[in-house]
Amino acid sequence: MNTKNSMLMVVLFLFIAGVLFLGLTNRGGGVFREKGQEPAAQAAPPEAPVLSQAAEPDSEGMQSAAAFPEEPSTIEIPEEGQRLIGVKTTAAAVKSLDRTIRTVGRVEYDERRIATVNTKIAGWIEHLRVNYTGRYVKKGEVLAEIYSPELVAGQQEYLNILKWSRSGAEPAEAGDSSDLSRMLAQDAEAMRKAALQRLRFFDLTAAQIRTIEETGVPLRTLAVFSPVSGYVVQKSVVQGMKVQPGEKLFDLVDTATVWLVADIYEHELAQIKTGQQAEITVASLPGRTFAAAIEYVSPILAGETRTAKVRFTLHNQDGALKPQMFANVALKIDLGTRLVVPDGAVINTGVRQLVYVDKGEGYFEPREVSVGVKAEGMSEILSGLQAGEKVASAATFLIDSEARLKGVVKE
Repeated sequence: MNTKNSMLMVVLFLFIAGVLFLGLTNRGGGVFREKGQEPAAQAAPPEAPVLSQAAEPDSEGMQSAAAFPEEPSTIEIPEEGQRLIGVKTTAAAVKSLDRTIRTVGRVEYDERRIATVNTKIAGWIEHLRVNYTGRYVKKGEVLAEIYSPELVAGQQEYLNILKWSRSGAEPAEAGDSSDLSRMLAQDAEAMRKAALQRLRFFDLTAAQIRTIEETGVPLRTLAVFSPVSGYVVQKSVVQGMKVQPGEKLFDLVDTATVWLVADIYEHELAQIKTGQQAEITVASLPGRTFAAAIEYVSPILAGETRTAKVRFTLHNQDGALKPQMFANVALKIDLGTRLVVPDGAVINTGVRQLVYVDKGEGYFEPREVSVGVKAEGMSEILSGLQAGEKVASAATFLIDSEARLKGVVKE
């Protein structure tokens, strides 16, 4: 019984498969067709719509514009949203702009008031009147006394020539009018002048020479006088030391005026020039302010610090300013009238600088500008903005972020 049922099921399955096979082969579009049977005509695809002449693009630029719609030029932020994120606007205005450059300076000696004392003869320090560094001396004060055999010999020579000259200048005897006497007198006078000039070259003063002439006795030592009033900053000799011509004995400096040398960075040098006034303060002198003008701007830039030196001269009659003191320098620079906006209104993208112009009714337009100097929290606008136009000055980064998200601004 089971065998008969199985055979019936197989027969039934084959019958159904045959019916399905015949149905597929009888269709016109089938893979397999009867001989001589042609496939049924396929339905024609729908025709593409033809653009009218008015709708056809008339240029390549219009086709590009149609393919890529123009990006919006403004971003809309409702007034409620502006209040929430703290948007503020400020009008660009032409204002008088000042900039204060602050730097640090150092007190130095005024090089015009430094003097070196030396000698023009060889000898020995017989008396050392100033025997330590730092002592204050007055102009004309004796610093040391030098014994020099050469100087003594020169004085003696001058005395002999002076005696001969005086004897030759006496009136000649009656009837004696020879040319020889007159020539001898002239030669004696010339030799006296030459010997006198030699003593002057040895740095003998007029008073010392007058003393020699009056006493007829040479001076044993030569007094060395201070050429300026100031402090001894270097002493190169000691008691009894032998010195040679041109050898330095003392270095003196007058601190009635001092220099202040300050550093100015490279990017600030374009605004620096001589004559600009500065206020100078010293930490060790609280409450005191020194006013001075720039006297000198160095033409050389230090490669390590990218700075240049500027110099001021300060009066220091009371000696309160000591060399090597540090001081704070404030230079106020008048930049004139310029078109400015607040620093917060300018977005620096690294490639360009943008401001967002308030167009009204909640719309802001991103606009590229050129920025000049910055001072007092304001930025100079060289181009891209007109006076009176309002720009966002607060929450500018939030506006810029929204503009970039919506594709209004792209780099």
